[in-house]
Parts: sequence; structure tokens; C-alpha cells
Amino acid sequence: MKSFVKTSAKYFVNKTPTLMVQGTTSDAGKSILVTGLCKILHRNDIKVVPFKPQNMALNSAVTENGGEIGRAQAVQAFACGLAPHTDMNPILLKPTTDKKAQVIIHGKATVQKDAIGYQNYKKIALNAVLESYARLSENYQAIIVEGAGSPAEINLRENDVANMGFAEEVDCPVILIADIDRGGVFAHIVGTLELLSQTEQDRVKGFVINRFRGDIKLLQNGLDWLEKKTNKPVLGVLPYIQGLYIEAEDALSIKSDEASLGGSKQKLKVIVPVLPRISNHTDFDVLQLHPNVDFEFIGPNDDIPSADLIILPGSKSVIADLTWLKERGWEAAIKRHLRYGGKVLGICGGYQMLGNSISDPLSIECSVESGIENSVIGVSKNTAGFAWLNIETELQASKHLENITGHLIFNNAMVTGYEIHAGRTTGADTKFPMLHINERPDGAVSHDKQVMGCYIHGLFDSTK
Repeated sequence: MKSFVKTSAKYFVNKTPTLMVQGTTSDAGKSILVTGLCKILHRNDIKVVPFKPQNMALNSAVTENGGEIGRAQAVQAFACGLAPHTDMNPILLKPTTDKKAQVIIHGKATVQKDAIGYQNYKKIALNAVLESYARLSENYQAIIVEGAGSPAEINLRENDVANMGFAEEVDCPVILIADIDRGGVFAHIVGTLELLSQTEQDRVKGFVINRFRGDIKLLQNGLDWLEKKTNKPVLGVLPYIQGLYIEAEDALSIKSDEASLGGSKQKLKVIVPVLPRISNHTDFDVLQLHPNVDFEFIGPNDDIPSADLIILPGSKSVIADLTWLKERGWEAAIKRHLRYGGKVLGICGGYQMLGNSISDPLSIECSVESGIENSVIGVSKNTAGFAWLNIETELQASKHLENITGHLIFNNAMVTGYEIHAGRTTGADTKFPMLHINERPDGAVSHDKQVMGCYIHGLFDSTK
């Protein structure tokens, strides 16, 4: 049966088979299931594409058409044998404070909205979502869609574009996935169904239970009860797989000791502060899994341990996060670290923090709402940095988005990665760049070579 979708006052006939994966909670396994389904279809020579109507994440990727999307959709694209494209994630929300987010449509930053403002903006967002979906429908044989959070979030259901609102618009079936490792999996599934409308309940064709440990026979009576209770099938039970890691969509994932793959007893100790608006923390996935690296994220209430290397990560609100670091003693800790011969690396926003100053003449970040909770309210338009690199940064309205290849200057190692930043950095130390990328210099290195920084995300991913 053909379904008709309205977008920008036009109708198109959807002939492309579409399946949507929704979850009972965040981190239930939606991204992994979509990635797996995409990979299976791709291996069977089906031209499949991933799609996430709306994503809220500070981990993003640069696409082939010069935009940004959630990193999970980039991973799913690779599973399909495709280069990431902005149509795979037409709406990306990047929180800038606890109350506001930057709205990115078709890969480009458009407006800043608070929660209430975005609720009213959803009708515009829906048009963008359906435009992307229409283009994908014309070019692919199958579309695997990922929902966001849970479809049962009552406070977000009005004008929904992320879950059932989208599924109803395009008339596609839904699979509901739940994580048994969290506990209460049957309550999650039944409770989610109870909070859906009748038409939405009818749209759910079955369930997948994720991360089950042990003998499946111990679960069978529960599966039988669930199928009888809901009159819907359990389509599959996915096992708990140790060491299975996919780039996180947003939530910071602290890896356990099970990630260790052995290696030498002498390990490089690396620490990274967990900024309130840390972005692209997937930069450190490789370090967390490396057998010769003792990696640790340092939370706001953690003691700052000694280390060989401190990395200041990317940030969506650089000035506010810089102020936050100073308030929590990181400036003194890094001074002590450098005094004893330690090294410091800054990536993107962290690189900007290492300089003499960060100026914001256009008030991109500086407003009464740009301070994080318990931080200084009303950030100055010209904020002093840590001054460990002789550089200055000016924040700009437009973002620089680019996939890069290059090499580190100090050892000629190959680097691949991407840039996503809204700032221009100049100064004396930029004459001593950290790397050359796409035939140009990037970053800066201090004269004593203890401190360096650059704009490149994915810095540690290359194996060459």
C-alpha cells in the first residue's frame, strides 16, 4: 500500500520500504540495532541508507556536502558503504546551555532556541525532515530510521518529529527495543505501549530485547508472557557483548576494565576533564581502548590525579567551560603538571582555552544565559585564557566544517579527522604549527614543546 507524505505543500509517493527503530529509553540500543540492520542489508546488496529525523547530541561528524550530523549516523552510513550526508540527520540540536540549543538544519546552524521556543519551531523542522526523507526515498531501496529517546515522553509529544510523529507522517512500521541490562525490561515495554495512542500501538510490529546475559531459556517464560500481554511478537533477543563499542551519540560512556586488551605494564596516563558542554568526546574512544594507555575522564567532583598527558577536549560553550575549569582548580593543577614535566594537548575548544584570550565580539556565547549552573553569569566579551600558548581566538558567526588529512610535524605521522569550530586563532605560536592538513598549517606548539593544540577531531583514529 502506497503512503503519501506532505512536505512544503507537495505530496510524493513513498515507494521505499522503511523501518523505524524506537527505544523504551535513551541508550536502549537503537543506534546499534540500526547499524546492524544497515550492515546486514548492505551485505545482501540492498541499497540501504540510515536516517534519524532529529538528534540531540554534542558529538557530530562532518559530511561530504560540508554539513554536520550526529556521529551515530556517520557510523551507520559507513555500515551501508556510504559517505555521511546531511539528509541522514536533517535536524541536529546541539545544547549550548542547560536551557538552549543550537538548531542545525540540513547540516547548517540556523537559530538558537530554548525548549519552549523549539516546541513552536517543530513545524518548520518537520518540513526539513520530510524533504530529506523524500530525497532518500528517491535514491535508495531501503531506509532504516532511528528514533530519539523514547516515544512515550509525554512532555515532548506535541508536534513530535523524532519518533511516532515521524512514523505516522510517513506511515512506516516500528520496532521497539529495550535494554534488559538496566532492569525492568517488561515494565519498560508494556509501559511505553500504554502511553501510546491506539494507532501508534498498532504501528509497533514487535520488540527486541537488548543486552541479555545468560541462558536464553531463563528468559523464555517472560517472553511468552510479554507476547500474550501485548499480542505482539518478540522479534529477537540480542546478547550482551563485552567489548562491543560504537561511537556514542551523546552520553559520555566511561569504559570499564573489561575494555583492557592487555598490553605493557608501563602505561601512558591520560586524563580529560568532563566539561559541562564537552563535545565530540568520541575523540577519546581509541585511547580508552588502547592496551598501553591508562585513560580517565575526570568528573566535576573527582580529584585531579597526576598524569603524563592532560587533554582539554572540545566544547560547545568554550568561554563558559573555561570559566568552569578555572573555578574547579584546573588552572593550578595544570601549572603543577607542567612544572613536573607533564604535557598538555588542547583539541578544538580546548586549544582555544590554552591561548591568551578568547574574544566574542558578536556575542555568540556571551550572554546572561551562557553561564553554566554554579558558574559565573554573564561572561565577558574578552576572556583571558590559560596563556600556555601565545595565541588569541576570536569567535565567529560561521562554522568551519571540513574533513581533513595531513601529518604531524614533529614525527610525520599521518592524521585523518575533521574540523567543526566557530573561531579564528592567530598569534606568534601559530608559526610553530602542530600539523599540516590539506596543504596548510594548523595548531600551535609552545617553545618548550610541553603544550600544543589544534582544531582537529579524530586526532587519534589513524593507525598509519
